[in-house]
Amino acid sequence: MVEATLLTKVFHDGTKGEIRGADAVSFRVEAGRIYGLLGANGAGKTTTLRLLATLLKPTSGTAVVAGHDIVREPGKVRANVGFLAASTALYARLTAREVIAYFGRLNGLDGAPLRARIAALADELEMHDFLDRRCEKLSTGMKQKTSIARTIVHDPQVMIFDEPTLGLDVMTARTIIGFVRECRARGKTVIYSTHVMGEAEKLCDVVGVIHGGALRAEGTVAELKAMTGESDLEECFIRIVAPGVPR
Repeated sequence: MVEATLLTKVFHDGTKGEIRGADAVSFRVEAGRIYGLLGANGAGKTTTLRLLATLLKPTSGTAVVAGHDIVREPGKVRANVGFLAASTALYARLTAREVIAYFGRLNGLDGAPLRARIAALADELEMHDFLDRRCEKLSTGMKQKTSIARTIVHDPQVMIFDEPTLGLDVMTARTIIGFVRECRARGKTVIYSTHVMGEAEKLCDVVGVIHGGALRAEGTVAELKAMTGESDLEECFIRIVAPGVPR
């Protein structure tokens, strides 16, 4: 469902010169699997995800998402992708229900099918208590659930989550992690960006370690541990991205 091939994005900064946000990144994700992009802040996770969601155009390389090329068919890619960006805000004056409905209509839903979809998402994300409250009155966790619901209201085949539990309390994070698992169970293709080792270990079928814009290692958690000779995923990560750092 997702296959990136030598995906590269070069930014030009007046003082720093050339910056490679993504550097020849290649990986494949099958339907019904969760692929984790594990990396520190600034490692290239968000740039890679924005390229896959067609929010950025690659300098070179490409990717096929849900059968469509991100360079030649960006509109068809967007129709099949739900992308939760860490920096996207909500409309403060609208209720959570109104925000979800608005994005549903943007994606061609209306009437009874849209109402049924909103009700289903409210069940899955435990949103009924605040569904008709204005977004400006919502807690951080409530806003994140609303953002997720509006991102996937059109029931896309490919889900892309960029640090979805960042800044959330334990119970809200648990609900969102459970929802991501349910997406996998329904056969969705999920790409999950995180810097939280525990989330990667619990959720991801395959983990790609990204650093400096490049994919440094890839495999199951067990394979990464065997590769590095470490029993702890955090130590595995350090061995891969900074092998000279002492234990």
